[in-house]
Amino acid sequence: MSGGPLIVQSDRTLLLEVDHPDADECRTAIAPFAELERSPEHVHTYRLTPLGLWNARAAGHDAEQVVDALLRFSRYPVPHALLVDVAETMDRYGRLQLLHDPAHGLVLRGLDPAVLVEVTRSKRLAGMLGARIDDDTVTVHPSERGRLKQALLKLGWPADDLAGYVDGEAHPIALDTADWQLRPYQEQATEQFWAGGSGVVVLPCGAGKTLVGAAAMARASATTLILVTNTVAGRQWKRELVARTSLTADEIGEYSGERKEIRPVTIATYQVLTTRRNGAFTHLDLFGARDWGLVIYDEVHLLPAPIFRFTADLQARRRLGLTATLVREDGREGDVFSLIGPKRYDAPWRDIEAQGWIAPADCTEVRVTLTDAERMSYATAEAEDRYRLAATARTKLPVVKALVDRHADDQVLVIGGYLDQLHELGEYLDAPVVQGTTTNKRREKLFEEFRRGELSTLVLSRVGNFSIDLPEAGVMVQVSGTFGSRQEEAQRLGRVLRPKGDQRQAHFYTVVARDTVDTDYAAHRQRFLAEQGYAYSIVDADDILGPRLPTD
Repeated sequence: MSGGPLIVQSDRTLLLEVDHPDADECRTAIAPFAELERSPEHVHTYRLTPLGLWNARAAGHDAEQVVDALLRFSRYPVPHALLVDVAETMDRYGRLQLLHDPAHGLVLRGLDPAVLVEVTRSKRLAGMLGARIDDDTVTVHPSERGRLKQALLKLGWPADDLAGYVDGEAHPIALDTADWQLRPYQEQATEQFWAGGSGVVVLPCGAGKTLVGAAAMARASATTLILVTNTVAGRQWKRELVARTSLTADEIGEYSGERKEIRPVTIATYQVLTTRRNGAFTHLDLFGARDWGLVIYDEVHLLPAPIFRFTADLQARRRLGLTATLVREDGREGDVFSLIGPKRYDAPWRDIEAQGWIAPADCTEVRVTLTDAERMSYATAEAEDRYRLAATARTKLPVVKALVDRHADDQVLVIGGYLDQLHELGEYLDAPVVQGTTTNKRREKLFEEFRRGELSTLVLSRVGNFSIDLPEAGVMVQVSGTFGSRQEEAQRLGRVLRPKGDQRQAHFYTVVARDTVDTDYAAHRQRFLAEQGYAYSIVDADDILGPRLPTD
């Protein structure tokens, strides 16, 4: 169809004209299967990848729907070869099925006998398969269920895991909805997860992923292992579960650096599980400590490699991954797909915002000009040192203070990645700093003072990237990040997206040094949020520092 906002090219790239009147509708239509790569002002570039198409297929989208979206929004005729390629790629998902056979246990069945022959002859599958039952079926060693799915994905034949799950040890869990109700999208996310058995739910920060986890626990009514990023996050989970479900505090154990409690519901930190002693992961026995009926992975996009390895042995347990973004800078999205499960639910951030469940956000990139001395230090530095020099430039300090002063009536979080810079900011702003070595008791005290409005500004290290429940925060100022991490940018914006009682807008500022790699990394970090429909306005630091300030 001519006149559409999309240009579909034979190299699997999709170009979306952002200013076209149908751009938002097109973005929503292609989001389930296309990955955003670049997002400058006027034309955004997406790419079709096998994993994206397989995720869409696992979520119930068929090739006909994908082809229809491409044809409907394309400005020019879509290359026929690409349409054929899309259909054939999606058709590869599920040609192999993992099933439970009453007589033989776990089996791999091929709906296409030739595909089954092809993969069974692969060296990647050595030791994972057992005896051949017939032309269509081969036995699978039960302990290899996860690793087999990883190997098949790498071979380009992702298996549809229909082998089912053990119920685990029963434990009564019910939602206590006397004073609240699940939101419609939370109900839908729970239903789609439960229907699929295992997989990932993607929701914006502040949209209530914990409640989806609680609803899944109520459906399972079984012992549950919850894996979280840190102790503070674990205690927030515990508070929510006690408040929103029939569980009591005594039924919920904490397995962290401070406590080692195993209860019917156990909340463990990734950090303690991946701690080595004499080269061994001494705490990973927790996975086998009880007959878990459900394992929940909070912030699944941060899953460490050792947890992936042990998750491969948990394929008979229901597994729920929760995240605001499935983006992983290490490229291990395929492992999340094969070991946790495919994406079962993904709500566009702007849709949740339009329904009033998260606050609207204004995103601004503030560009500062380095002093002559800073520019010379940057120019003469080794390549590996340049980002740190640019990101931590002292020129940023007065700009950050001006932004904090501008929002003096709001709750402000200042976040960065370099401790020296953050301590300098803490002194400059007369604000406390929360970092990795800050004790949990001190963190919780500061967070509570912030919630009550006794503190209006907090300076955070990367510990503020995730799982910190500070709904009062309305402004985030980012001074430095983890190079070009897209998921970090999403997590940080999410800290200020919880809905405000007075319906006010959230503000997200990122302060970058122009003419340096700081600007390049900022552009990369913003890609995921651009896919969600957030546009960054760019202002000069002088506009913030001068007498005339930008209007809201």
